[in-house]
Amino acid sequence: MALTISPETVATDTIIAQLRAIEQLTRTEAQTARIRVAQATTDEVRRELRENAADADRRIERITARLRELDAAPDVVTPAISRVVTLVKSTLEQAQPVEEALLTDLTMEHQLRDRARYVKVLAQRAKLPAVEKLADDLVAKHSRTIDWITTTLAEEALGGPAKLAPTPLQRVAGGVAQAVTLPTRFAVQGVNRAVDGLTRVGDQARDTVTHTVTSVVGTVTRVGSDSREVVTAGRDAALRKAEQVADREGAEPVADAVRATRADLGSLKASELPIKGFEELSAQGAAAAVRELTDPDQVSTMLAFEERNRNRAGVVSAARSRFAALAKDAAKS
Repeated sequence: MALTISPETVATDTIIAQLRAIEQLTRTEAQTARIRVAQATTDEVRRELRENAADADRRIERITARLRELDAAPDVVTPAISRVVTLVKSTLEQAQPVEEALLTDLTMEHQLRDRARYVKVLAQRAKLPAVEKLADDLVAKHSRTIDWITTTLAEEALGGPAKLAPTPLQRVAGGVAQAVTLPTRFAVQGVNRAVDGLTRVGDQARDTVTHTVTSVVGTVTRVGSDSREVVTAGRDAALRKAEQVADREGAEPVADAVRATRADLGSLKASELPIKGFEELSAQGAAAAVRELTDPDQVSTMLAFEERNRNRAGVVSAARSRFAALAKDAAKS
């Protein structure tokens, strides 16, 4: 007599296999979040990552509990495998720019969500409401994480304040290696932008602007050993002079590039800001004005200016939140 296996039994066996796979991936997710904590650029991001790691631990406990209810033998191999996988993953990431590492994280989150959706359908078929509830919660959680990573990537693409800083090796891999001293780093950024502008301007303004930008580098580097205030003042004056000369010589792309550098450094004058009368606004008024901006570049300009000058926590937070919202919208469009 042939042995008949019920559809519910087949579904349950598949559920066990999928839950084991989700458990392993979730362990990797938890350890990855803890690795990312060291790369976080703000206390808020560090808190979010720690919470995600702790939440992943709780999800592992719930998955393990459902497996026990299904009479699945305890898995003593998965934790060890997960640690090895995470170690290999984090090692390989060092040869990638930070955005590639985030895209790898995003792929893992999509796989976790898709597996959870699959488990939900299987649980419905096998009439396992507790497993179905777990799957629902996993889908919701991974959807939020996917949204967070997607927004983080969009912020990076828009040139805003990054939530994660690259490791030293990732800086090299991403082509953003920075010089040791602060003034020299800014000087290199200015030169790179100016050179890009020169390729579009043509030969007419090349000699004049090259001489000006070279003077910027020389000025900034010479004062590199002095106090931070002197460095900043000298750098800002040199950059303003470079922009003025570029404007006078008709090198508009170069002038725009230098101005963008000044905006990135927070060294624009109050009269040059996208929000008029910003310096006279209270913290509450400044935060409200920042929330009204719709251009990511303008938000970045206001953030840099605020951080360099008054550095009011509420205004900085409003600018970062506004940029994240704009990046989220850009990612969805």
